[in-house]
Amino acid sequence: MKRVDRLMAIIMALQQQGETASSLASKMEVSRRTILRDIQSLSEMGVPLYAISGPQGGFRLMEGYHLPPLQLNSQEALTVLFALQGLMEYSDTPFNSERWTVRDKIKNILPKNMIDQIHPLLQTLEMNVPTRNYVTPYLSPLILLTAESKWISTLYKSMNHHRRLILQPHKIYAAHGFWYCEAYSPTHGEIRVFRVDRMEEVKEEQPQEIPQHKSLHDHEHKKEPVSIHIRAKLTYKGMLQVERDEHIGESIRSIGEDEWLVECDLPDSEIPWAIQLFYTLGMDAEVMEPTSLRDGIRSKSSEVYDRYNQ
Repeated sequence: MKRVDRLMAIIMALQQQGETASSLASKMEVSRRTILRDIQSLSEMGVPLYAISGPQGGFRLMEGYHLPPLQLNSQEALTVLFALQGLMEYSDTPFNSERWTVRDKIKNILPKNMIDQIHPLLQTLEMNVPTRNYVTPYLSPLILLTAESKWISTLYKSMNHHRRLILQPHKIYAAHGFWYCEAYSPTHGEIRVFRVDRMEEVKEEQPQEIPQHKSLHDHEHKKEPVSIHIRAKLTYKGMLQVERDEHIGESIRSIGEDEWLVECDLPDSEIPWAIQLFYTLGMDAEVMEPTSLRDGIRSKSSEVYDRYNQ
């Protein structure tokens, strides 16, 4: 990033909120010393900046100071259009029409030579989102209720149940082609993740009592107690499949030519999930421990064998 672009980016960041030198350095990918020199330069140019000391301190812009709207450069335009391209891969979103209209608006305000410059790049870039077939009619109201810290009542269809749940939504996010809701569930007594497309109804509910140790804030700082240690060898094909998993994908390391090891700790309650994962890997994985996981895979294999041996 050129220095003049960085100075403008600092002003725009401070228009949104206060920032420390360290946070600005992280965003601009430069050193803290460079940011401090930039802040000094902006002050000398007459930009009304001031600093606040203390843990909540940092740099601020005087109230009322704003930059006029700025034109996007080619990399910024590419960034926005690529993000929109990824959003368009989702079967359903709260922005079904807007994701198309905003793309067209951005393209219409960009100079033709810039469009010609970034079009070939967009053709070669792809955000891989699995193809899914679903609708999420309650996603938009769910987002609004979550933003307002409301409780909800929903008719939820899981693998084992079809029942009404009272939830306190904490976060809505998209992953693997689906939309998810992270929420506290009094029925389960813990924070859980729910697929939004499995919600058949969403409406506001009266607030419920939450045990002090089960609060959403505490959940962000606590982890479920570790109960089992998993070690498994993987072939190259197995490694490619496991590294995509959001839970244990980062626990893989190479131990030899075309051989990898995944080693991690999981709650004991996740044994059924681990059994299914390593069973589907077949000959591309060999679980070394724990014994309970090996036994579970052997039992599942026997069940499948018996079904097809009749």
